[in-house]
Amino acid sequence: MKAKKLTKETIQSIAVHERSFPTFDIGDGVAVSLRIKEGDKERLQVFEGDVIARHNKGASTTFTVRKISAQGVSVERILPMYSPLIESIKVVKKGDVRRAKLYYVRHKVGKAARLKEKVVKAADKHEAA
Repeated sequence: MKAKKLTKETIQSIAVHERSFPTFDIGDGVAVSLRIKEGDKERLQVFEGDVIARHNKGASTTFTVRKISAQGVSVERILPMYSPLIESIKVVKKGDVRRAKLYYVRHKVGKAARLKEKVVKAADKHEAA
């Protein structure tokens, strides 16, 4: 049986729900709360790391978060922006980067793998609040 042909607009109206996540960019440190289902129980697990890539494709928008786990092992997750499994996204720090994709960080180890943090002046903080 062939699948029905749907237009992009129809797919977006079905799949994309209004999500009130804060705006974040490449290089920002984010804490993503994910719903994890184990058996009949459901809990929240926080995945905290740096955003190294973002693919903007409407309902299929994804972002890649990279964190350094135990004993220096790096873990990357590609998360769909409009997934119902994402409970919340919190921006922990703003990054100061000059590229759209930070795949070069994968080859760095230790302190070299850190991203610069954007310095916000005190006057700018008062204007933003």
